[in-house]
Amino acid sequence: MTSIHDVAALAQVSIKTVSRVVNKAPNVSQPLRERVEAAIAELGYRPNQSARRLAGGRSFMIAYLYSNPAPAYTSGIQYGAAERCRDLGYHLVVEPISPGGEERFDVLERLIAALRPDGVMLVPPLADDEALLARLDELRLPCARIAGSVGTAAFTIQTPEREAGRMVADHLIALGHKRIAIITPPSTHRAALERVEGFRDGLTMAGLSDDVSLYVEGRFDFASGIEAGEKLLSRADPPSAIFATNDDMALGVLTLAHRMGLRIPEDLSVVGFDDTPASHTSWPPLTTVRQPLEDMGRQVIDALVNGMKQTSPFTFTLIERGSSAPPGDTQNP
Repeated sequence: MTSIHDVAALAQVSIKTVSRVVNKAPNVSQPLRERVEAAIAELGYRPNQSARRLAGGRSFMIAYLYSNPAPAYTSGIQYGAAERCRDLGYHLVVEPISPGGEERFDVLERLIAALRPDGVMLVPPLADDEALLARLDELRLPCARIAGSVGTAAFTIQTPEREAGRMVADHLIALGHKRIAIITPPSTHRAALERVEGFRDGLTMAGLSDDVSLYVEGRFDFASGIEAGEKLLSRADPPSAIFATNDDMALGVLTLAHRMGLRIPEDLSVVGFDDTPASHTSWPPLTTVRQPLEDMGRQVIDALVNGMKQTSPFTFTLIERGSSAPPGDTQNP
């Protein structure tokens, strides 16, 4: 079996230098690092994780805690985070946690006792769970979160939620819609509520009335999209377009509309948010807002491993597909 001594001999460096390269230490010149990495690749060397932990006083594990009900959102971030962990010689440990309730602290403390992770990454709504954030601070466990909005010592990577909500409003208004409903996020998803504020900004700029009766709260899941759609589409004056603040709820609206015999987009336009895989395969394919989920996962790992440095801003993009069109459009019967 190849050892660290073999790598050092081939690269013509000390064992200590090989250890520094393996542990991603910053005090190694780039030419020397590349020489050691080439020797590692040539020999197929795999460092002993136990020895690595002892040498660096680290576990080389990052814990990803989530309670988001939208599986495509959490898995997209997870994929990017796991990929970046592999690049950096870390492992990602994924743990679902129930929102609220004391059991989430038990899960956290058992995880820390068993694995001693070097840091924790959080996504909404846990990114704004003030009690959980306070407990992590008490434990002195580094934490980086995506789209956190409550004030805390924990590092947060900001996302342009409000601007994205405005994009959706502008898109539907430009198509000619004047009566637009919105299925809002759960109240615990504070960052996603900014999408609603952006949507309102668009209505205001267009001089359209902000009819609160067209606002229905959802749970970020498929079933609540159907339920909210039933409330909106059973009205005597139904909207001509619905903006659901995540794709799962938008897909629920699409399903309901088909059951009711409504044509999409001729009778009703539907827009979602997240650009999940299902948004590509729905019929018609869903107009939605694309979040760079995998890149978000990579950047939160970089923040934890390389120091809590501000990352470059993310760009959310409106993806126009077949579920939105001018109201009453009959070009595609």
